Formats: sequence, structure tokens, C-alpha cells
Amino acid sequence: MEIPRKTRKTRKIIQFLALLINNAYLPGFLTGRIYQGPLKYICAPGLNCYSCPGAVFSCPIGSLQAVMSSYQYRFSFYVMGKLMLFALLMGRLVCAFLCPFGLLQELLHKIPFPKIRNMWRGLLRLKYIILVVFVLALPALYRGNFGIGEAVFCKYICPAGTLTAGLPLLIALPELREAMGWLFSLKAVIAFITVLGCLSVYRFFCKVMCPLGAFYSLFNKLSLYRLSFCKESCVGCGTCAKTCKMMIVPSLTPNSPECLRCGDCVKTCPSSALKTGFNV
Repeated sequence: MEIPRKTRKTRKIIQFLALLINNAYLPGFLTGRIYQGPLKYICAPGLNCYSCPGAVFSCPIGSLQAVMSSYQYRFSFYVMGKLMLFALLMGRLVCAFLCPFGLLQELLHKIPFPKIRNMWRGLLRLKYIILVVFVLALPALYRGNFGIGEAVFCKYICPAGTLTAGLPLLIALPELREAMGWLFSLKAVIAFITVLGCLSVYRFFCKVMCPLGAFYSLFNKLSLYRLSFCKESCVGCGTCAKTCKMMIVPSLTPNSPECLRCGDCVKTCPSSALKTGFNV
């Protein structure tokens, strides 16, 4: 059963609005200057690199690591509190509607390329390892000169930063191209693999690598906005499983950590056995 055109259009409008709001500093793309105004003290709910020329808000993952790796602090209660607030309210609904990099992945997946619907599920655990090791543990525990740590995920891994910040800055600032070294080469390889993954697998980065998605997923069963299933109404047609691009069976695990709350299964269910909403 095909997803109603109006439903797809509504979500895309919200996604593009989130993209524009997060990257409203348009002059930055021409000048290569990063916005440093007061809005940068606010963390966006989705993944949007601090160094993206158009970014007006901070990336929550980058902000969390910046504080944890600093000389004075070991933990940011402000960033973690805000992430928990979004997580408890919406769970991974943030990923489906408010994350700019999530939209980029969906657009990449529309490009003609051999598609893989089901991949090895063991890869889904990698994002939790990245969250614990590279986002939380290493920035807090590893200390270099003067007791200062490193934002390990942002510096060595994050393909979102490479694609939405690194490349635009290289285009706008020729002098940066002369300073490229092994680190940029490493991140470029990771970004290239990510792009290939997104071309083949729907939201590859969300499924395999995103530490922010991993964090939100931990709250999917607790969030106020949730997916509910009515067994009595189900006709067992399997349409929800065929519709879901996140490799879950909504009728069996309606609040799976992998569920983005996109609502596709709800709109295609012929018996209205699935519903999304607050406290449904």
C-alpha cells in the first residue's frame, strides 16, 4: 500500500523548514565565516554541525564533547538535560522531522543506485559503541597537554561535519585547501563510505553510526510521543513491515529503538491498528 502523497509532502515541508531554520545564516556559505552570534549558545535538537557556514545553533553532540574535553569541566548538564527533554517528549521523532542530516540522507537515497533493504542487524549496535566510546568516554577520560581532551567523534569521525561544514568551507576558503592533511583525508574516506551507504541503505548513518540517534533511541519506549498497536484491529497483512524502511515490524515492536516515528506504517495500515501521538 502506497504512502499517501499528502503525508510525504507534509513531513518533507517540516524537514526543509528545520533545515532552513538551522542554517539561516546564508552569507556564511559565500564568505566562509561561521556565525558566532548569541544563538550559538542554543543546541539544535538534530545533527547540524557547529562549523557549517550557515549554522545558527550548536550541534548537541559537538557541544557535549566540547564541554567534556575542556580544562574546567567534565560534563554538560545543560546539553544533556536538553537532549533528555527532547528524548522524553519525542524519542526518535526528532530524527524523522527535525534533523537536517537525516533529510540529506533521504535525498541521497533517492539517487538511482543499487538498493539494500535488509542489512546485517549487528551493524545497528555500532552507533551505541560510538556514543559510549567516542562521544562520552574518550573526551572525558583522555587528557592531553594542559589537561585538555579532544572532541573525538567530531574531530576524527563525524561525516556530517565533513559534508556540511568541511566541504563548504574548503570551497569558500582557498587557504584551507592548502592546509589539508591526513586528518581531512581520514574524514573524507569516512564521509565517502557514509554517502555510499546512504545511496544504498535508507538512512544508513542513522541506522549504523549516529550517536545522537542512539541516544534518542534509548528513550523510545519512555517518550510521550509514541507508536501504539491495537492487536484486535490487526488483520495480519504485514503491510506495516513492508512499508517500514528502518527494518522493524511495527506490529511486533511498535516502540523499537530503531523506530523514527515517521508515521509511514500508520498511514498505510488498512485496519488502523497503528497510531502515533502523545500517550496513545
